[in-house]
Amino acid sequence: MIVCGLPGVGKSTIANALAPLINAVVLSTDKIRKELIPNPTYKKQEKKLIYNVLLIVTKYLHKAGINCILDATFNTENSRKELRKKLGLSQEKICIVECICPDDIVISRLKDRKNDYSDADISIYKKMKKIYQPIKEEHIILDTNQQSTKTNVKEIVNQLLKKNKKK
Repeated sequence: MIVCGLPGVGKSTIANALAPLINAVVLSTDKIRKELIPNPTYKKQEKKLIYNVLLIVTKYLHKAGINCILDATFNTENSRKELRKKLGLSQEKICIVECICPDDIVISRLKDRKNDYSDADISIYKKMKKIYQPIKEEHIILDTNQQSTKTNVKEIVNQLLKKNKKK
């Protein structure tokens, strides 16, 4: 499962609340980055390294039968396609949850953020929003401002159950 979206929309909150309900581990690019690079620069090569580590760990866990939730922006169509390709999984095998939220709420969340793995601030949010590419394939869109986290994760689980019944 991929939980993606812009900084401050609630990806990590949703991923961490969802994980115990679907017996999954959360793999966060923010956390991986901070574990590997104490003072990240966020340059292209660094980003590539972090996403490659995410993919390698995901691949091993998937082969071991462990469910994974990937908590990352995955802000381009290419990044999402590359993920499927490198993992060798079809579109049906990967569930994408796109977290969205109104700008004013995101900005408020980013201002209030403390002791977080993410370094994203308002300027990064605005920069990423300009380059964020819409998800074209089937996915779940979750407005994290509309309902409680508990209600949102229940909604995801229900949609997963419906999707699995169709198979």
